[in-house]
Parts: sequence; C-alpha cells; structure tokens
Amino acid sequence: MIRELTAVEVLEIAEQMEREAAKFYRRAAGMYDDPRISKLFSDLAQWEKRHIEVFAGMKERLAQQAQAGGRFALDPAETSPLEVPRAVFNEYSEPAQELTGRETRVDVLKSAIQKERNTIGYYTALTEFALGPDNTPVINDILEEERRHVRILKQSLQETAG
Repeated sequence: MIRELTAVEVLEIAEQMEREAAKFYRRAAGMYDDPRISKLFSDLAQWEKRHIEVFAGMKERLAQQAQAGGRFALDPAETSPLEVPRAVFNEYSEPAQELTGRETRVDVLKSAIQKERNTIGYYTALTEFALGPDNTPVINDILEEERRHVRILKQSLQETAG
C-alpha cells in the first residue's frame, strides 16, 4: 500500500515502531533466567528508547520549520510517496500478545532479527523521503545502529543455537 504521508506522519510511525520495539525487548528481557540474554534484550530496549528521542527531536524541528513557513511545510502534496510496511514491531498492539513466555530463545532472537530487518527497510525508505538535509545523516546513523542490532542478535542466535 502506497500513500502520501507528511514528514511528521513518517516520524510518528518511526517513533511508534521504536516504542513497540522497546516494549518487545523489555518483555523478552524478563522471559529468561539467563543474565546474558536478559542484558542483551534490556540493552536493545534502551537503544530503541534513544531512537524515540531522536525522532521526536526531528519531528519538533520540522514542525518549527513549518510554523516559520520554511521549506518543509509538511504538505503531503510536496512529499514523496513512501511505502509503509505493515508488520514491523507494531504488528501486535502489545508485545505480550506476541511473546507468551513459551517461546524459546531461538524463536525470540529470530523474531527480533526479522523485526530489525523490517525496521531497516522502513528507515531506508526514510532516507529517500523529503525530511531535509539535516535529518538524513541522523537517519543514516540510526540505520547503522539497527544494522548493529541485527549483527548482535545474529551473534547471540549463533551462540544460543550452537
């Protein structure tokens, strides 16, 4: 599904994805007695929380530019179409609905890897969206962090499965 979004809507979606990711990881952190896996998921939740703050700041700057009548007036007619993925971290209203506590560590790690990859797809699309030259490097930094999350999760999966 493709529809025109304003820059603020794009960033609100990103914030929501990060909120759901943090909930997912907090829930996963409490599922196992293994302190290493719990710390991994707790760290991921913290990193996602920082992303929420970054996107909120970007949204605020764009809103201020719009109020000042700047280039990014947040008019959907001036934005590029963005394909919004359906299933990222927000495919369930609450992570607890997805994580029942009966999943193995391997199951949760594989799910987290896929969700991170979907998030990377969304944020890659953000780099093509008209958010302004100041925001593109910030999104690229977050993309690199999300790629690092995948590497960390894959390493943990290899250690768990091996």
